[in-house]
Amino acid sequence: MTVTTDLVATWRSPRAAVRRHLARGVSEPFAFTLLLVFLILAFVGQWPAAAREAYLADEPSAAPRILGRALAVLATIPLWYGLAALSRLVARALGGKGSWYGARIALFWALATVGPLMLLQGLVIGMIGPGPALTTVNILVGLAFLWLWLTMLHEAERG
Repeated sequence: MTVTTDLVATWRSPRAAVRRHLARGVSEPFAFTLLLVFLILAFVGQWPAAAREAYLADEPSAAPRILGRALAVLATIPLWYGLAALSRLVARALGGKGSWYGARIALFWALATVGPLMLLQGLVIGMIGPGPALTTVNILVGLAFLWLWLTMLHEAERG
């Protein structure tokens, strides 16, 4: 299944999507690729905000701001691995029977799935700026991520 088809299918059935990914077997390169998909989408989603900030600051180019955001996005890689490990520890304390790999897949695929929404979020930041529209989009993206992540983590921890 292609990534785009899989993303759409995940919104309909996140449990089935994470089961498909876990059925592939353990592959750290695959898990890291899912994280990279999210990081790329998150980075591209930052461009409109960087362009807006550069324009409002009367700077000739947004390139320095975009480069800074690229480095910031890359710096979050250890955070995501740590969050996956923490979620596994909490799930195990609550009786989860999954694996460390399953916790990573659940988190990384949830992040990749909300990646397109982060592009929307970036457009709202860049075109409209701060206000009720941005607040609404931020809340919707956050809730969508939590729903997907917790649903897929629950499925991965069923063992």
